[in-house]
Amino acid sequence: MFEETGPERLSEEVKTGTTIIAIEFDGGVVLGSDSRVSAGASVVNRVMNKLSPLHDKIYCALSGSAADAQTIAEIVNYQLDVHSIEIGEDPQVRSAATLVRNISYKYKEELSAHLIVAGWDRRDGGQVFATLNGLLTRQPFAVGGSGSSYVYGFVDAEYRRGMRKEECQQFVVNTLTLAMNRDGSSGGVAYVVTIDGHGTEEKVVLGNQLPTFFDQ
Repeated sequence: MFEETGPERLSEEVKTGTTIIAIEFDGGVVLGSDSRVSAGASVVNRVMNKLSPLHDKIYCALSGSAADAQTIAEIVNYQLDVHSIEIGEDPQVRSAATLVRNISYKYKEELSAHLIVAGWDRRDGGQVFATLNGLLTRQPFAVGGSGSSYVYGFVDAEYRRGMRKEECQQFVVNTLTLAMNRDGSSGGVAYVVTIDGHGTEEKVVLGNQLPTFFDQ
């Protein structure tokens, strides 16, 4: 947090008041996020990509303080690079999630960040992990950020086990659209990353390409 001097906007911590989501499908994962970054009532960045690579086929979705979340992602990215060189192969998704969990817990009093870790490895395929203040749990899907409280009912009602990759991609885009429509701290474009055994696909869905719902 900055010192409370100068203009009020400079004393506000820059946060990714946000909506993030990740979901497993048979053979991979889909991650998504909005792109709005705010400081208090001000929008300081309309198009920040909150899906950060930790390794070739492992990504994390960022929420909380932008500086804290990005710092954790950069540290874990470096540690995974070293780890993969030591073991001579790509790291496991659980290893990445454990590193995020350890940093988040060790500095829980200093950092304000929540990361969802998702990716694919040869051992367990597509995996999604929630990490928060020492928590590490694998889930079929996970949502986070300020916009998540607006869409819990939607994701609980619409999620089905065994959804195909294309269905998961649409599920992610629909969830982000609804959250951005209701949450003032979420907005901009939708970033979507799809990871499977064949590689990583990144996509940006512009505001005028997002689906519309009855109240829009």
